[in-house]
Amino acid sequence: MDIRPNHTVYINNVNDKIKKEELKRSLYALFSQFGQILDIVAMKTPKMRGQAFVIFKELSAATNALRQLQGFPFYNKPMRIQYAKTDSDIIMKMRGTFGDKEKKKEKKKKAQEQAANVNKKPAGAVSTQPPAPATVQVPDNPPNYILFLNNLPEETNEMMLSMLFNQFPGFKEVRLVPGKHDIAFVEFESEAQAGVAKDALQGFRITATCAMKITYAKK
Repeated sequence: MDIRPNHTVYINNVNDKIKKEELKRSLYALFSQFGQILDIVAMKTPKMRGQAFVIFKELSAATNALRQLQGFPFYNKPMRIQYAKTDSDIIMKMRGTFGDKEKKKEKKKKAQEQAANVNKKPAGAVSTQPPAPATVQVPDNPPNYILFLNNLPEETNEMMLSMLFNQFPGFKEVRLVPGKHDIAFVEFESEAQAGVAKDALQGFRITATCAMKITYAKK
C-alpha cells in the first residue's frame, strides 16, 4: 500500500543497541542536511525498539531524505525509510491539537497572507535578510586530501562524522583528537574528493548551535 508523502519519515531496522540520546543526535546529524528538523522521536519501549520518526518542516526535505538515505548503513544496519502514516499515534500526540482542523486553518491563513503579499512589498524587506554566513570566509591552507574540522559540538563522535562524510566518494577515515572535542581530521583518497566534501558541508550544523568550519589540513 502506498503511503502518501508526509512531513514525517518513519525509520526502522535501526540498531537498537544505541543509547536513545546518541541515536537522536546521530539521526539529527544525518538528516538535518536535507532541511530543518522540528523533532526526532525515538523510544526505547519494547514496541518501539529499532524505530524512529524524523519530523521535517518542509515536505520536500522529507522526500529528499527518504530517497537519499534509503538503505544507508546507519550503525552497521541498512535503514528502511518510508513516509509515516498520517494517523500515526505518536505524531498526533506530539503535535497535540495539530490535527486536520489546524492544518486547514493554517492553509487558509497562508493563502490570505500570500494574496496580501502579492499586492504589497514589505518596506523593510532588505533589512530582514540574514547576513551571509561568516563560515564562507574561513582562512584556508593549500588544497590537499585531508580536511581539518573545527567548531564541533562537545557530543561529536567518530560515528557521526563518518556518517556525514562517507556519503562522498573517496572517503577514507575520520580521526578525532584525544582531549579536544571540537576538532577532527577527515582523510580522502584525493585532493579533489576532499574539496567536494569540504564545499558541501562547510557551515553544516551538527547541532543547532555549532556550525562546522572546514579547512584543508596543514601539510
